[in-house]
Amino acid sequence: MHYVGYAEMAAAVSNAGGLGIITALTVAQPPKGKEALREEIRKCRQLTDKPFGVNITLLPVGVPPDFDGIVQVMIEEKVKVVETAGRNPEKVIKQCKDAGMFVIHKCVAVRHALTAQKMGADMISMDGFDCGGHPGEEDVGNWVLLAQAAQELTIPFVASGGTATGTQLAAALAMGAEGINMGTRFMATKEAPIVQPMKDVMVKAKVTDTTHVFRSLKNTERVYKNKTAMEVRQIEAEKPGDFFAIANLVKGENYRKSFQETGDAESSVWSCGQSIGLIKDIPTCQELLDRMVGEAEDIIRNKLQSKL
Repeated sequence: MHYVGYAEMAAAVSNAGGLGIITALTVAQPPKGKEALREEIRKCRQLTDKPFGVNITLLPVGVPPDFDGIVQVMIEEKVKVVETAGRNPEKVIKQCKDAGMFVIHKCVAVRHALTAQKMGADMISMDGFDCGGHPGEEDVGNWVLLAQAAQELTIPFVASGGTATGTQLAAALAMGAEGINMGTRFMATKEAPIVQPMKDVMVKAKVTDTTHVFRSLKNTERVYKNKTAMEVRQIEAEKPGDFFAIANLVKGENYRKSFQETGDAESSVWSCGQSIGLIKDIPTCQELLDRMVGEAEDIIRNKLQSKL
């Protein structure tokens, strides 16, 4: 969760009963780099005594992060849970497993999940095409992806992408998942470090208010459908595969300013899943998780029982 997954957000989710995740690539930026991540991990420990994790996403970016340094900090700080994502995680999985971490690998295809399983991952986060961020290039939604995961995986998995309600939590459990992984829904919570105008946009959004960019770069990303995203799509259509033609429009600094300063939802390319259209309010993390668990429990105990 770029520009969202800080210590305060991770701690709020963990304190509410979830597993909060610090986003390493958001935190470990110049000038402090990996040392900023160390500070964030320590801050999170001051804010919660519950488990939390760190995400490291192995995707191509304009300025390559210090992946080795990030992993070393996680090892030195004795992080208990790591979520890997993106390209081949074998090296990172081995490093983290050797350090005693519980490894969750997030991927968009079961064939990739099977590879991660062989590499030693403890759990898979199956990321369907309805997710925000990078859904891969195979366009398989969670309804099919979760069923395939249940058929083929031997390690536990959670459902990731497109989830915002207790009904979906119940559905994921029914399909064999151990739980759910949410990003977009947590962006519209009181604790999320996002300015209010952006949260208001999320509450008003429809399920059709997302689009894809970076298709021509084979690095597809689902983002909010705004004027900047549509301009990027137009340039990609005219100059496919030319990152430099769109680089100024998709700068991370634009993203950060929208979330943390201006609240302008149109001036940057920012990730969100189709679940943005399911957001109707801005609760605390505790209120959100209590409500979702309550809805799921009611379905499992009452509505499903009545179908037998």
